[in-house]
This record gives sequence, C-alpha cells and structure tokens, in this order.
Amino acid sequence: MDGIHYWSITSSQNHNNNFPYISLFSSATRHPEQISLMEESVNFAKGYGKVDPSDDEATAVPCQSPSPRRRRTVTVTVIITLFLFAIIIAAIIGATVVHHPRAKPSEPEQSSPVKSAESIKAVCAVTQHPESCFTDISSINSDNAVDPEKIFNLTLRLAVNELANISSLPKTLISKSNDLRTGSALRDCATLFDDALSQLSQSVDAMRGGGEVVLTEGKVEDLKTWISAAMTDQETCVDGLEEMGSTAVDEVKMRVQRSSEYMSNSLAILSNMDSILDKFGLHLH
Repeated sequence: MDGIHYWSITSSQNHNNNFPYISLFSSATRHPEQISLMEESVNFAKGYGKVDPSDDEATAVPCQSPSPRRRRTVTVTVIITLFLFAIIIAAIIGATVVHHPRAKPSEPEQSSPVKSAESIKAVCAVTQHPESCFTDISSINSDNAVDPEKIFNLTLRLAVNELANISSLPKTLISKSNDLRTGSALRDCATLFDDALSQLSQSVDAMRGGGEVVLTEGKVEDLKTWISAAMTDQETCVDGLEEMGSTAVDEVKMRVQRSSEYMSNSLAILSNMDSILDKFGLHLH
C-alpha cells in the first residue's frame, strides 16, 4: 500500500481566537490497519454531535395551533355555560320576589285618607255649617286633598254645580204661572241666577292658577267679592218674590238653600284663610 496518501485529523488550539481547528496532512505509505483507523476517525468527526434523523422524528413534540373547529366548539361551550348561569340567577331572583313580596305602603300613604279627613274638619270648622261642609266635601274628595287651598276649591265646585242645576228654575216656574207679577219677579230671578253663575265661574277660573301661585292676598279679596256678589244675586231673587207675594217663593227658597250654603262655606273659608294656613304651617303668597 506504499504510495497511498491519507488525511489525518489533528486537534489543536488557535492562539488568536481559541477555536479548535483541523489540520490535514498527507504522509507516506502506511499499513492497512492504520488507514482503516484513520477512516474511522474521519467518519467519527463528520458525525460528531449529530443524531439520527429518525430519532428527531420519533422524539419531537408536536406543537400545533388548535383547529378552527375546536375553537368554535370551545366558544359555543362557553356561551352555553354563561346562558345557563344567567337562567339560574334569574330563577333565584324570581323565587326571592315571590317569597318576599314588596313591603306595604309607607305610613303616610296609608294614613292619607285619615289626614285628609282631619284637614277637611279643620277647614270646615270656620263655617256656619261644619258638619254638612265636611260631609259634602268628603263626598267629592277623590284625591284625598289635605291642602286648605284645594279643600276651598272643592267648596267652590259644590257651589257652582248646585247653582248650575237651579239656573233654569225661574224659566220653568214662569211657564207654569199665570200671575203677571210673579212672572216679572221670576224673570228678574233668571237674570240674577245667570249673573251669580258668571261670578262663581270667574272664581273657578281664578283658582286654576294659570302657572302662578293659586292663592295670593289680592286673589283672596277678588274671590270674596265674586262669591259675595253671587250670594247677593240669589238673595235679591228671593226678596223680589216675597215683595210680589208670589206663590213660587217657597219653592225658590228651598231650591237655592243648598247653593247658598255652599257659597257661605266658601266665603267663610276665604275670610279665615290666614288662620287656617297657620294651623298647617303655611301662609299666603
């Protein structure tokens, strides 16, 4: 095997960068055993630090992102879980409401009718007919009013309604009478009733407020004037019938009695409004 050259590997150290390097050299003829040993050394150097590719495939851990189908499945599962949780919470709240009904109305709401009755009695106490005043106002007090001004307004409504009901009475009596003097007196009554109704209607309009404070000192004086004028109109009608000796006087007296009483109550309440409001801790504006 003389004349065959071979490569040998020599491990050394580079003095500049400390990296190992391979020194290759050729030599003279060697024995076959030496050549075989050198080839094994070269093969070992080529495969140093490497592993079998098949080992890589066998031992590698797969790292793949979840598939779209798996992501959708997870999303649906989460949504269904949240939905069931919401249903359970709603059922618990519903059961709580059923077994624990709302509390009863507060004491002021329960005692509102009682307070309203006490207020009406306090207001009617200044009138000449306190008992009938209380009964009549209570019958139309659907809102359980406790404000003296509102209670006064109810007395005014009663007076207007009653006067409107009898405003046609003089004309009805005229058609039944053949007495000229009675007829003349009744025609005067018809005019007086119309004027009285106009006075009370003006009072009602004033109580509607129109965006301003309902009762002021000036408005109280106006209301007293209008109500007094309406009362005077009715009294003048009755006086005229008595002077004429009319047979209709008794019937007219009886029919105007209630409207006169209502107007008397309204006038008395207005005249004492300051003292009434003081009892309620209020005052005129």
